[in-house]
Amino acid sequence: MSREVIVLGTGGSGLTAALAAHDSGAKVTVYEKHHQIGGTTAWSGGMIWVPNNRHEVRLGVEDSREKALTYLMSLSHGLIDQTMAEAFLDAGPAMVEYLEDADGPVLFRPIPEFPDYHAEHPGGMPGGGRSLDCPLYPFDDLGEWCDRVTKSPYYPDPRYSIFDSTIGQAVPQPVSADELDRRGQRDERGSGQALIGRLLKACLERGVEPQTSCRATRLVQKDGAVCGVEIARGEEVITVNADAVILATGGFEWDEEMKRAFIRGPLTHPVSIPTNTGDGLKMAMRIGAKLGNMREAWWMPVHEAPREEISTGVVLLAGARALPRSIMINKKGRRFVNEAANYNAFGAAFHEQDVSAFDYANLPCWLIFDQGYVEKYGFGMMGGMPGEDPPQWVMRADSLARLANRLGLPEGSLEKTVSHWNAMVAEGRDADFQRGEAAHDIWWGDPEHRENRAATLGPLTDGPFFAVEIKSGALGTKGGPQTDHNARVLDVDGAAIPGLYAAGNVMASAMGMTYGGPGGTIAPGMVFGFVAGRHAAGQSFFVEAEAKAGAQ
Repeated sequence: MSREVIVLGTGGSGLTAALAAHDSGAKVTVYEKHHQIGGTTAWSGGMIWVPNNRHEVRLGVEDSREKALTYLMSLSHGLIDQTMAEAFLDAGPAMVEYLEDADGPVLFRPIPEFPDYHAEHPGGMPGGGRSLDCPLYPFDDLGEWCDRVTKSPYYPDPRYSIFDSTIGQAVPQPVSADELDRRGQRDERGSGQALIGRLLKACLERGVEPQTSCRATRLVQKDGAVCGVEIARGEEVITVNADAVILATGGFEWDEEMKRAFIRGPLTHPVSIPTNTGDGLKMAMRIGAKLGNMREAWWMPVHEAPREEISTGVVLLAGARALPRSIMINKKGRRFVNEAANYNAFGAAFHEQDVSAFDYANLPCWLIFDQGYVEKYGFGMMGGMPGEDPPQWVMRADSLARLANRLGLPEGSLEKTVSHWNAMVAEGRDADFQRGEAAHDIWWGDPEHRENRAATLGPLTDGPFFAVEIKSGALGTKGGPQTDHNARVLDVDGAAIPGLYAAGNVMASAMGMTYGGPGGTIAPGMVFGFVAGRHAAGQSFFVEAEAKAGAQ
């Protein structure tokens, strides 16, 4: 008799869990709180970071489990459980193979040369290979479901793929109008839309249809085991019984009280889907789950913009700050960080304390750029074309002194900082924060200078000068119930709670405080969704893997 499995959430983690559970013999029901499916995965670039994946061979890349484990543990700061890291590395390649080899449309492709985010660490990959994305997917294959996938406010034209823009660099590569028209004929979509579209189609082909506008409110237990869940659907609350429940409900970044209780510093501007209010975390806490990694998030610097220009009022600040002719300064008018550093690591700069002032040292802060930046790159944060004047809401002045005055900076501080920066640029090296010395910095910079630091080092000389205030944002939180390597939720004594699993941002991330590389948020969720689905259906990936290895 097949086991009955409930999956809560329809992001990459939840849909992967549903597929794995179904294909392992379970009867699967999927519930989604939002009226549309896809979660934050559908809003994302859609990449997954899976070391030692089978596509690396196509790129001529040499990788190994041992190399990847060395890399992850070098980033641990004591926060990564090596057992969980090993589980991710063992199951990751198998998850990719399973999804591609299953009877369905999920396919991945390798992204050439996209480096790990800390590629200079032991085991890192400066030449890339570990990041994959999905080819464009025709949404007309989804029939009536094509309009039930939430569209991304950050990639507003779904016809584009991250692959088109050379992985979302601040200087996009053009796609011809004819090609865009061709893609539009079948509603072909890229990035996170392609990933969710392919996973959803695979579910629908198996008869697994997500039920939307269904909020899970409470887990049901019998004799200590989870045996179902309460679902609120409008005014109605129903109890649905099952042999196992898989939490894939996302983080708690939209719950102000929980952020105050747990997060290590300011997280004022989440960029995830607003339904991420910690529902799964609260349900797990009520039945005694052991929590972990609660202070961490997938950090992302952002800036505000008028809602008539972007529906969320927030713009991601990824590649734009790596371009030449730009720096970031704090309220003292000083640089405080390698502006081109990866966005997750950037979060730590916002949490630095000025112990004398008893205040955050680097908030508020601003990205400063000059007319030369605008002429060559445009107002890249909003997709403006080179030479196009930034919107009127962007602060500007014809001199650095006047810009500093408008920002309320100490007199002479900005001019001194820019002069020092320009001198370092002339010498070809950022002696203060080593900007341009990591493969990641150069990749996100000017593609015309991909071979050297000029990709990110450039002077600020040409007025007018511009300033945009930068806020502490996040793609989502990454703390929650701790799990074992089979994704089973643990209680406060470290024992598995029968029938309860977690994957994605609702669980204590196996990545600790770090972000391995492009796709480092979605991949762990999908991998542990795959593991959870198999185990919830009565099959253990790790037992089968060990048996297979022993037979060889």
